[in-house]
Amino acid sequence: MTGNVDVVTRRVLVLNGPNLGRLGSREPDVYGHQDLSELRTRLAAAAADDVEIDLRQTDDEAELIGWLHGAVDAGEPVILNPAAFTHYSYATRDACALVTKAGIPLVEVHISNPAAREEFRHTSVIGAVATGTIAGFGFDSYVLALRAVGLAA
Repeated sequence: MTGNVDVVTRRVLVLNGPNLGRLGSREPDVYGHQDLSELRTRLAAAAADDVEIDLRQTDDEAELIGWLHGAVDAGEPVILNPAAFTHYSYATRDACALVTKAGIPLVEVHISNPAAREEFRHTSVIGAVATGTIAGFGFDSYVLALRAVGLAA
């Protein structure tokens, strides 16, 4: 008997906050020379075969919050680099809390190690509501987060 086999695709949201659309040209000594398209390629290579990487970037906090609400509604895990929102955005923090309180993994990631940078970067308002935080490993921070949410190959 032959027939169509339904393949279930799992999806992970990889959300990036302000100024990360400038990766590759913004402070390459801190963030490296790779851009978001290279991150997408790297994550696709690291993901399990049935995983779709939905990588997004915004400089707009309201848009980011809307994406987090969508993750709750869809039950999709989130890998989040909140960028500057990390340090002061209680609105983003509250949206992240909705994700984890729904039992959905949300891993906070950072390309650089905020604790080794300027003092104002040492505090994350997101970390307390995230499932976990991975920082300081460049784009490998995202790959490690993909493993943490159970979607790596």
